[in-house]
Amino acid sequence: MAKTPATSRRALLFGTAAVSTGALLTACTSNEPKNQEKAADNAAPVADDKPGKAVTIGFAGPQADHGWLNAINDNAKNRAKKYKDVTLEITEGSNDTAQQIGQIETLINKKVDVLVVLPADGKALTQVGLQAMRAGIPVVNLDRIFNSPQAYRCWIGGDNYGMGLNAGHYIGEQLKDKKNAKVVELAGLDNLELTQQRTKGFDDALKNYPNIRKVARQAADFTVESGQAKMSQLLQAQSKFDALWNHDDDQGVGALRAIDQAGRDDFLMVGGAGAKSAMDAIKAGNSVLKATVLYPPTMAASAIDLARALGQGKGIGGLAEFEIPSSLTLYSAVVTKDNIDQYLPTGFI
Repeated sequence: MAKTPATSRRALLFGTAAVSTGALLTACTSNEPKNQEKAADNAAPVADDKPGKAVTIGFAGPQADHGWLNAINDNAKNRAKKYKDVTLEITEGSNDTAQQIGQIETLINKKVDVLVVLPADGKALTQVGLQAMRAGIPVVNLDRIFNSPQAYRCWIGGDNYGMGLNAGHYIGEQLKDKKNAKVVELAGLDNLELTQQRTKGFDDALKNYPNIRKVARQAADFTVESGQAKMSQLLQAQSKFDALWNHDDDQGVGALRAIDQAGRDDFLMVGGAGAKSAMDAIKAGNSVLKATVLYPPTMAASAIDLARALGQGKGIGGLAEFEIPSSLTLYSAVVTKDNIDQYLPTGFI
């Protein structure tokens, strides 16, 4: 879960972009259809499901000590199995930065074609990302971002600010006609930038609804136990409120326990991330949980797609550019009972 990189960042180029630039510029500056057709004919190949050049992808992520992180690993493994031309070298996840650096250096020494890295600590692992790039191995930086854009060829990840923004707008629309509406927030770990971004997005969204006031906030730490304890404190301190924004569906399991124990059903709850347990509850419609805002672990599957394209020197279908983008920010969709069937298959355990 990471800070979104600025759109002005430039990454190193791999593949066919350099030799294709002349054709692209001709197509952009000429009014002659023949030149445009010629540029289209010379377009770089795009990745598809058909077997192509064999690519070995090294994958290194943190320890799967959270449902979302476990889903990251599963998405990467399952996506790699889809391609006959992909071999996945996956390391044992670790939250020890020195150990993860060592694992990535092993993959570099094995001369994998592309690296996909979800760093336990983006800042601490920046140097090993730079090491891989200097060795000619393109890096797909997944979610938690390295400190330098030179340490990766492409970044793909979620939108923490967008999570809070969309949660706030959903709650705002539900309460827009209620006078003096009150909301509370169950945040994640306050020392994480992602938590601060989610809160900022939520607060910015609520500015559009002058009838709504946030009256309380508690920070938990993304576990069931902390969710239950902190939610109990919120419920004791706030005898009446209209909506709850919970940053994380794992800690939301504990929050729902506390709510049930308190016998409270006088407000609506919005979760975050997209756990299957939350989606099941939304579909059942028998609790205060009415929506969850996605932080999709499917980004790991997309990272494998991007790594394969890089390894084969291909672009992405549907885009005019010859190369894959330097960054891709995923959208934080709001999942409700109305669209639950569409998103339920992406729910993680």
